[in-house]
Amino acid sequence: MNAHSEEERAAINQELKDLYASLSEDDKADFNRQLQSFLAREVGRLKSDYESIKGMNSEN
Repeated sequence: MNAHSEEERAAINQELKDLYASLSEDDKADFNRQLQSFLAREVGRLKSDYESIKGMNSEN
């Protein structure tokens, strides 16, 4: 997301994959639950932001 190049993005992705692979099964399950919660919150926030902007544009 904040990578400055494709190479940096690939390195970050590999680092995250390696970290995830090193987790125990319990830690992977916990990580997945936390990730799902985070993604649900962010999607909800983005939807709210989008609807606010869309509403502002339709009033003009």
